[in-house]
Amino acid sequence: MSIDLSILIPARNEEWLGLTVEDILRNIEGNTEIIVVLDGFSVPIPTIPNDPRVTIVRHAESIGQRAATNEAARLARGKYLMKVDAHVAFDKGFDVKMLEAFKEVGDNATMAPLMKNFHIFDLVCKKCGTRRYQGKNWGYCVLPDGKTKNPDCDGTDEDQVKDVVWNVKHSPSSFSYLFDPEPHFYYFGSFEKRPECRDTEINETMSLQGSCFMCTKQKYFELDLCSEEFGSWGSLGIEVACKMWLSGGRVMINRKTWYAHMFRTQGGSFGFPYHLSGSQTAHAKKLAKELFFGNKWPKAIRPLSWLVEKFWPVERWTDEDLATLKSQENHTKITQTPPKSQTWGVVYYTDNKLDPVIMKKCQNALKGAVGDHRIINVSLKSNDFGENIVLPLERGYLALAKQILAGLEALDTDYVFLAEHDVIYRSEHFEFVPPDNEHYFYNTNVWHVRTSDGHGIYYDCKQQAELCANRELLVKHYRERVRRIGAEGYTMAMGFEPGSHNRPERIDDIKAEGWQSKWPNIDLRHDGNLTPSRWKQDEFRDQRNCQNWKEADNIPGWGHFSYFWKKL
Repeated sequence: MSIDLSILIPARNEEWLGLTVEDILRNIEGNTEIIVVLDGFSVPIPTIPNDPRVTIVRHAESIGQRAATNEAARLARGKYLMKVDAHVAFDKGFDVKMLEAFKEVGDNATMAPLMKNFHIFDLVCKKCGTRRYQGKNWGYCVLPDGKTKNPDCDGTDEDQVKDVVWNVKHSPSSFSYLFDPEPHFYYFGSFEKRPECRDTEINETMSLQGSCFMCTKQKYFELDLCSEEFGSWGSLGIEVACKMWLSGGRVMINRKTWYAHMFRTQGGSFGFPYHLSGSQTAHAKKLAKELFFGNKWPKAIRPLSWLVEKFWPVERWTDEDLATLKSQENHTKITQTPPKSQTWGVVYYTDNKLDPVIMKKCQNALKGAVGDHRIINVSLKSNDFGENIVLPLERGYLALAKQILAGLEALDTDYVFLAEHDVIYRSEHFEFVPPDNEHYFYNTNVWHVRTSDGHGIYYDCKQQAELCANRELLVKHYRERVRRIGAEGYTMAMGFEPGSHNRPERIDDIKAEGWQSKWPNIDLRHDGNLTPSRWKQDEFRDQRNCQNWKEADNIPGWGHFSYFWKKL
């Protein structure tokens, strides 16, 4: 099953996390997954539902809220990502309603549902039964005014217990936000009353509240919407909104659905789980001001004054504030051109010696997995798959490098997946988006399956057939590889997979990183493989090259070879 939406939940010592995940599972109606990152924990971890739609990542030591969100985003299989806090509740079918809204506004946008306030618990005194709305512990029971000590009870903090109510409040409902010249976050109540906001179900908003936002995975990484440069926490809604608006996109609120958010109390019964100093929040505000007010964010095609004037008049902004902003911008004119959306294609290569039945089944699977994206098929003999380029060469390592290079040069996409003729690819493999242009990325979730009997093995490895990277980076590598093999001949010391070793004979200094799709690709092993097959761990000279060895006749996500082979 393909995933449309991945919900990302960074969580550190969050007591309502389990109930939040239960609420999301209860209310999603589409092909949606949940990825929870337990970012360091010093208190008992709440029970999280055991559900195939939920993935849990654990860190004994905290890496920070933004870093945890980015880790979840890298693991995500959905086209769209939704970052949410760990103390929220949702409308029934909110995921489908949000996906439908993106069909209306397009993918060059970030969107959030309407926000309601969330009443999760009451504090109840075990001695006198006094019930108080979630909030600050006073150390004693209080009268109905919420503050005055109850003279008839000597209850203390230890006597106060939390009674879960899980109640979504109907008022207030928020659907417009702003930031001031500092910048600080505020609600934009006056804009909600204007016709351009009031008279539509999907309205624009100047800024966001950081507890929930949704965009495509491509936009998330293209714009670095959760930059760790800001630190663990602070100014997230301002960062996301400015990056989307100033890069040429839009920021929207979908009032056809909602989420409810519980706000943290100061020094009370529900505080902030991350260590957060004044200097950390000041750093985030300072960086936001430098990047967006000072026109130093390199992907901006609009100045910040454009955004302020778009929503003018803006509460907490004066004419003098706007004039000052424009004066600052005049010293740093924006010269960037609009960033183009990232595109991808596939370089498929074959030596034409593969069993025709195997080749046809693998080609059908590949075509189904990539849809309308370009496939450049570089072969040693003519065939009718994809956009065929024929290189009349003898099979070998030099021919293989030339085939890949020819395919790369024929494409004009931003990044490229390499695909071999005897690998069965899942559609999830092609949902990966390289987070940067400076590394090679390998999907390490691949099982080697013997076609003679269907026996499969898994071990951690980086294979050329699973490689994805920036096209220009790959072109540079394979041009040098062709030159080196032509001049020196191929040697094992040179290495086969780009970026997979540190020997001095390596082609370049670019590093490789691994990632894993939820379900594996299948590398078929047969009599005609160019590289030898190894079916026992002791056949590896270096045991570090076969870590996490597994054997199975039923492959995860596929079943037995005879079953999925017949299905293909």
